[in-house]
Amino acid sequence: MRLGKLCEIHSGYTARGRLEAMPSEGMLAIQLRDLGHGEALNGNTLERYDLPNLADRYLVHGGEVVFKSRGEPNTAAVVDSMLQEKIAVMLPLLILRPDITRLAPAYLAWAINQHDAQRKLGAEAQGTSLRMISKATLQNLEIPIPDLETQHRIATLDALSKKEGRLLRDLANSREQLHSKILSERAEFASNQGNQR
Repeated sequence: MRLGKLCEIHSGYTARGRLEAMPSEGMLAIQLRDLGHGEALNGNTLERYDLPNLADRYLVHGGEVVFKSRGEPNTAAVVDSMLQEKIAVMLPLLILRPDITRLAPAYLAWAINQHDAQRKLGAEAQGTSLRMISKATLQNLEIPIPDLETQHRIATLDALSKKEGRLLRDLANSREQLHSKILSERAEFASNQGNQR
């Protein structure tokens, strides 16, 4: 089914000039650089900016999906449903507000990030030096829509798989550091033994 029939799609806010971070006040904002590879957005790593009186269409409350319309890859990330405050979304990001009676947000982000959807989006991308996916292209993207229970299971398994990947990478990194430390200590010990002869 086409995304345009399953969710509202809005453009992010266009800032006038360069945004300057404000450490303790202002509004949290999601920018292009804040989107990783499909990781959920919760506000913990976002910066604050002076963005007064933004219209509600530029804000996420939790449960929306944010889509990276410019650059590559054109990934999507779900916004954590347990946000402590509203967060502004900046262009070139797009905000997808799914009809949650038919489409689970986490499943929507997962479906957009799948190879088949990415291939379809890539075929419709505009621009040569900097790829861009238009709002109309995203609205016309077709994704499979199983029942909500199946959607939730898929999204849960995907989140667990990503967590496993992070843990395995952390484990491999810790093991490498431990091996390096053991070898360094061994080299120092052997050097001291040689100096004592």
